Amino acid sequence: MRCVIARFPFDLTKSGVLASMKGVTPEPVTGEFVIIGRRHYPAKQVGQVVTRQDRRDFSTGEVLRAMTQLGFTCRTRPDAASAPPADSYGPASATLDAPPARLTYGQV
Repeated sequence: MRCVIARFPFDLTKSGVLASMKGVTPEPVTGEFVIIGRRHYPAKQVGQVVTRQDRRDFSTGEVLRAMTQLGFTCRTRPDAASAPPADSYGPASATLDAPPARLTYGQV
């Protein structure tokens, strides 16, 4: 399949991407990633290995679009801030179960 990454045309195939990524250790995922085999590779790492270009020369979107068209699964790692809190009622229930504070004479 012909795709354009960083203004350069590439003829990529699924088997060619699999062969290129064979033996490559995945870096830690911090954002968008591509699932190749059982491994999760950052999109920029895949783009660098497949195109042999510097990561600053292309965008993540270009790589994700090309990999999706080739049939690879692409995802975004959920942020910790967007994940729901583990126990949103924990602090409130702990406050309600605590004994009331005792006021002494002269305190307001």
